Amino acid sequence: MLSKNQTKLIQKLQQKKYRNELKLFLVEGKKSILEFLRAGYKPELIAATEIFSNELPKQSFIPISAEELKKISLLQNPDEGLAVFHQPPLQGILQEGIILALDNIQDPGNLGTIIRLADWFGIETIICNTQTVDCYNPKVVQATMGSLSRVKVHYLPLAGFFATCSLPIYVTTLQGENLYTTPFPTDCVIVMGNEANGISAQIQQLSNHAITIPQFSKHQATESLNVATATAIILSQVANLISQPKK
Repeated sequence: MLSKNQTKLIQKLQQKKYRNELKLFLVEGKKSILEFLRAGYKPELIAATEIFSNELPKQSFIPISAEELKKISLLQNPDEGLAVFHQPPLQGILQEGIILALDNIQDPGNLGTIIRLADWFGIETIICNTQTVDCYNPKVVQATMGSLSRVKVHYLPLAGFFATCSLPIYVTTLQGENLYTTPFPTDCVIVMGNEANGISAQIQQLSNHAITIPQFSKHQATESLNVATATAIILSQVANLISQPKK
């Protein structure tokens, strides 16, 4: 059974200020908890039902009933466990490979999906402008389905980073070059914009290239794509291009 202090800690970590202060975050569900353990994340506590405890490595955990788990979980249908992990310290940003940059993404589901997409396409680094939703927000962590354990997410002013970045920078706009006719180098930055406002003018001015996903429909009623959907399309095309053998 969880102590009162442990229960209070779990409640506190629903708020960004306490996650930042304590350098801890919540992970729910046995699959995600196991992913973070395999990736070497240090657990502060793991609360697990009897069913889940049999799948845990030789790791100390707090036995908890399904009823108790439901009281502390943020999910309607919690999946056998909840854990608190330490946030790992981040190293410097290596300017190599494909780097994904996010200009103030606000929706936790979008950020979580984008992190999962980055993991799928082998992208290890995401740089977020400072107003982007916190990657340790429980809804973001849940949406990543464990992929956050393998993708490094940095928060810093994008304009300052781009001013000294040696890689070509591709911004996504509605007026850019056709994605499917654009060549991409193996090392570059791809920038995705805010759900409502797209990429800021300041960031666009610091970029080298603008790309767009062409609309094939004859109807022009759809003005834009969801940012996570657009990210999936772009990363699929870029990954396909750079994986082709050079002629």
